[in-house]
Amino acid sequence: MAKEKGKDKKITWAEVKRQKFLLLWSAVFVVYGAIFYYIPLGGWIMAFQNYKPAKGFLGSDFVGMDKFKFLFADNTFLQVIRNTFAMGILNLVTTFVMAILFAILLNEMKSMGGKKVVQTISYLPHFLSWIIVTGILHDALSGTGIVNELLMKFGLIKQNINFFAKPGYFWPIVAFANVWKETGWNAIIYLAAITAIDPSLYEAAAIDGAGRWAKIRHITLPGIRPTIMILLLINIGNVLNAGFEVQYLLGNGLVQSVSQTIDIYILKWGISQFDYSIGTAAGIFKSAVSIALVIIANYVAKKTGEDKLF
Repeated sequence: MAKEKGKDKKITWAEVKRQKFLLLWSAVFVVYGAIFYYIPLGGWIMAFQNYKPAKGFLGSDFVGMDKFKFLFADNTFLQVIRNTFAMGILNLVTTFVMAILFAILLNEMKSMGGKKVVQTISYLPHFLSWIIVTGILHDALSGTGIVNELLMKFGLIKQNINFFAKPGYFWPIVAFANVWKETGWNAIIYLAAITAIDPSLYEAAAIDGAGRWAKIRHITLPGIRPTIMILLLINIGNVLNAGFEVQYLLGNGLVQSVSQTIDIYILKWGISQFDYSIGTAAGIFKSAVSIALVIIANYVAKKTGEDKLF
C-alpha cells in the first residue's frame, strides 16, 4: 500500500509538472478574482456602519441593521424592488425564449449563405452601446418617429403616442430593447448545442416520415434541453440585474415610478447623496436575493431530475 501511495503521488507530481503552464495561468486568474471580486467584499462592512469617508472603516460608528431597517421602511425602495423584479423576469422570459426560437429557426435555414448573413446581422446590435440603442429607440418612438408614422398611416391610431410619457409602455420598451440587442448573441450557444446533435437522428426521423416540426419537437428541443436548463439556472440569478443603462437613459420624471431599479437607487443614495452605507446595504440585499434564487432554482432542478449547477 505504501508503494502504491508513493506511486500515485509520483504520478500526481508528474502531471503537475506537465501542466505547469496551465496551472500558472490558472493561478493568475485565481489571484485576479481574489483581488477584484473577493477582497472588495470587505467593504460590505459599510452597510452596518454610519460610514463617513473621512473617518474610514475603523472610525465610523457601527449602527447594526439600522440601514437595512431604513431600506425596508422606505416605500421608494419597495417600489424599486417591484420594478427590478418585474423587468428582470420580463427580460429573462423574452430574451431566453427568443434566443431559443431564433437559434432553431436559423438552424432550419437551408441556404448557408443566407444563414451566415442573418447571423452576422443579428450579432451586430450586441456590440452597440446602450447610448446608441436608446438613441435609436428615442428616435423611433418619438412623436414624429417611424413607429407613430406607421401607426398613423395604417389607421391604427388617430394621434401620435408619447411612448416615454406613459408608464404602461416602459417595461415592454425595455424588454424589446433587450431582445433586439441580445437575441442574436444569446443564440450562439444554442446553435452550438444544436450542431452537436447526431445528424443520424434527423435522418432516421425523416425516414419515419417526420416533418420539420416533429424533428424540432422530438430531436432538437430534447437535444438542447441540458443547455437550456443550465443557462436558465444561471440567468435566474441575474433576475435582479434588470439593468441600469437602459432604465437610466430612457427613464424620466413621468415614468419614474416604473423605471427605477435597485442599481439606480444605489446610485442615487450611494453616490449622489453620499450615503455609502445605504447604497452598500441595497447592494447586499440584491446579492443575497440573487444567491438565494440560484440555490432555490438548483434545488428544484435537482428534485425534478433536471440538469443542475451543483
